[in-house]
Amino acid sequence: MAEPVDVVGLHGGQWFGRDAEAALRGADVLIGHARQLAALPPDLPGEPVELWGDLDEVLGFAAKRRDDGERACILAAGDPGFFGLVRLAAIWLGEAGLRVHPAPSSIALAFARIGCNWDDAVIASAHGRPLEHAVAAVLAHPKVAVLVSKDQPPQMLGQALLDAGCGDRVVDLCSQLGEAEETVTRLDLAGLAAGGFDPLSVVLLRVPDAVGQDAGMGLAWGGPDADFAHRAGMITKAEVRAVALGKLALPPVGVLWDVGAGSGSVAIEASRMAPGLRVFAIEARADDAARLRDNARGTRVAIVEARAPEALADLPDPDRVFVGGGGLEVLDAVLARLRPDGVVVATYATVATAVAAADRLGDLVQLQVSRGRPIGPDDALRLEAENPVFVCWGPGAS
Repeated sequence: MAEPVDVVGLHGGQWFGRDAEAALRGADVLIGHARQLAALPPDLPGEPVELWGDLDEVLGFAAKRRDDGERACILAAGDPGFFGLVRLAAIWLGEAGLRVHPAPSSIALAFARIGCNWDDAVIASAHGRPLEHAVAAVLAHPKVAVLVSKDQPPQMLGQALLDAGCGDRVVDLCSQLGEAEETVTRLDLAGLAAGGFDPLSVVLLRVPDAVGQDAGMGLAWGGPDADFAHRAGMITKAEVRAVALGKLALPPVGVLWDVGAGSGSVAIEASRMAPGLRVFAIEARADDAARLRDNARGTRVAIVEARAPEALADLPDPDRVFVGGGGLEVLDAVLARLRPDGVVVATYATVATAVAAADRLGDLVQLQVSRGRPIGPDDALRLEAENPVFVCWGPGAS
């Protein structure tokens, strides 16, 4: 029975583990590109064959040498089972026809170089895949690594993210990882789009709020009203806000409008919950807009100081809308622009307006919150009722 074909992962000519060394020293033929072959020790006995680019050709050549009774070894970069040639090799040779000896993946090396964990990162590849998939991953997640390619180099990714309206990202461009020419460069999206980088790179992109944190932890909403500066209680109260955000069913990517944003509490919490959303907070009152700017400092919320519905004309069509201020005219304008499968959530203080809104949206609940307040010398609690709030939503939420 023919020996399996060995696939050995390398970084700068360095293999990892005794089995990888045994595969290299026992091979009759070593198949790789010129840089890999040149980095290997000169005392390896196998015949060096420079053959790279077309993986079908590489695997066909390895299979033929194996069938001729020789031990074939293919040189790979990093972990060949991680977006590497193992997927195709298993089709060519069968899983039993392979022995894989991985090195650390380029992703592991990239995150190691910046001193960052990557157990909560999303990985995307631009090798033979649409760039739009990588862009969607970056828009949707706070920590993403993208494997770029010669056909879709780093600058193309940067420009595509800018064109998609991506918010601020801390960018680390990691090139030639594990090689003598290795570089790690800290950039922003504009710097990434400027170009001039090695196409064989890993691009790490992190939301600034996620830098130094576990980006997979800490999801919360309905925070205390005191976290937001507001005008005399004119804020979507924490409990109502929590219900409204739940009914919005925020998608990982898309556009959210917060119309009549006031303090901006809904927009701000939505932007934290779904970093891939483009969030617009629309507020007409100058004093409220000023407080909104202070509240939103450090977030990715775009503030539009203008009156709805006129203010909506120049905004991108929304996937989600929260209407916290304005009458039925604003709601009708919102519905006219809502994307397919979009969701609108609106809150009202009066029954008549809420019922009319529910006729348009489909669903209605009344929220009545009573807060515990201390009373008497022993600080016993009594319940103090807030004014009821009507929450309407539809058409896509359940």
